Amino acid sequence: MNAAVRVTLVDDHPVFRIGMAALLDSLDGVTVVGQAAGAAAARELFSGRHETDVVLMDLDLGDGSGIDLTRDLVGSRPELRVLVVTMHEDDDAVVAAVRAGARGFLVKSAPPDAVERAVRAVAAGEMILSPAVAERAMSYVLGGQRAARLPFPQLTAREREVLDLVAHGLDNTTIARRLTLSPKTVRNTVATVLAKLSLRDRAAAIVHAREAGLGGGARS
Repeated sequence: MNAAVRVTLVDDHPVFRIGMAALLDSLDGVTVVGQAAGAAAARELFSGRHETDVVLMDLDLGDGSGIDLTRDLVGSRPELRVLVVTMHEDDDAVVAAVRAGARGFLVKSAPPDAVERAVRAVAAGEMILSPAVAERAMSYVLGGQRAARLPFPQLTAREREVLDLVAHGLDNTTIARRLTLSPKTVRNTVATVLAKLSLRDRAAAIVHAREAGLGGGARS
């Protein structure tokens, strides 16, 4: 009899995490062996002797980037198979996650049978990508420019998302409502973006972002 597929969940939304754990534990030959509510908790978990086969990785963690965490975990444990979970299958962040070492993605709205197929496939060493994501990932591998033009790679997926909305001319309250975040979180994220990009104020951020193609701006 084959050993059970061991799964670790890294997601900062407790309802999603609890529901996913219950689903996975109900499957034959699959068992949840660990959970982490954020990047710091995941790093602490994996700093020990935690053993797992598949990591379900949320891209937008409350205290860090799932992309950065994927890169670090796979770098230290090449045998790990990371399956990212995302709201949108065509998200540029998914391509960045694949480049960081993820084995594929799972849309958060996926039905139970799709979740089971994805987890078992990744555990077996397969890649799980949609045609759109596969095309962009392949263009990167082949030296294409489309994926390589992901603007501001020093930003996390969430920071880039906020910057894009800032470039659209939205204020912090509107951005918070659209992303289901608190205004304080948005304000802190904008401040972090300004610091990372060495920009003096919001107006400079809008100009800089639009020049890079965010906010509907034209790419050079």
